[in-house]
Amino acid sequence: MLSKRVIICLDVRAGKVTKGVKFQGNVDLGDPVEYAKRYYDQGVDELVFYDITASAEKRGLFVDVVRRVAEVIFIPFAVGGGIGSVAAMREVLLAGAEKVSINSPAVRTPQLIDDGARAFGAQCIVLGIDAKRVAATAALPSGYEVVIDGGRTPTGKDVVAWAKEAESRGVGEICLNAIDTDGVRKGYELAITRLVADAVGVPVIASGGGGEPAHLVDAVTSGGADAALIASMVHYGDYTVPDIKRAMRAAGVVVR
Repeated sequence: MLSKRVIICLDVRAGKVTKGVKFQGNVDLGDPVEYAKRYYDQGVDELVFYDITASAEKRGLFVDVVRRVAEVIFIPFAVGGGIGSVAAMREVLLAGAEKVSINSPAVRTPQLIDDGARAFGAQCIVLGIDAKRVAATAALPSGYEVVIDGGRTPTGKDVVAWAKEAESRGVGEICLNAIDTDGVRKGYELAITRLVADAVGVPVIASGGGGEPAHLVDAVTSGGADAALIASMVHYGDYTVPDIKRAMRAAGVVVR
């Protein structure tokens, strides 16, 4: 059995770690480099940094933060937010990230996935999908719609169909964030997590809703995810990475 990963997400706005609920009401928490070092020291498997307003503000990424983080941690980390070209991917990877996460720009220009995978390899390209629960229709048979621009813009794309298309274009991993459970800390949206995990062959990261270790166990068992992304439950000091991994092991999950 492959070991499951625990990944911590650091949303960044104006150079500060920030956290909201369902993409709203964000509160700034502190310096992203300090947070990265703290979680690295605790034994987290990976980190992901999202510049949460880069796409909506139509601007570039916070490469200076990427460079500073790469100087103090020695685990894989991904960076996303406003990455809309191969040149931008290259800049982030050269700054020290192992992976780039693309979301809104990939929906607008799907060829970006093909170009990125061809230039750097599928293992470097993570597709971020923000999923919103809607009424199931012929166009949205899964009952979940892809939304972009930090939850501001509906696309009419079905989440499962988009995940399958992205895999066919060369994406190496999918980070699936459920907007309806994001920051609520009551558990992940297991229905769409399982649908996507069953539909694609690349690793799927469950995101949005982790509040206690049992939720991560559910995500990687019932939800079929390869990893679980967390934020609030560690940012606010309720749990440490060792706490979470001990609980997952006790539940029979193989973790790193």
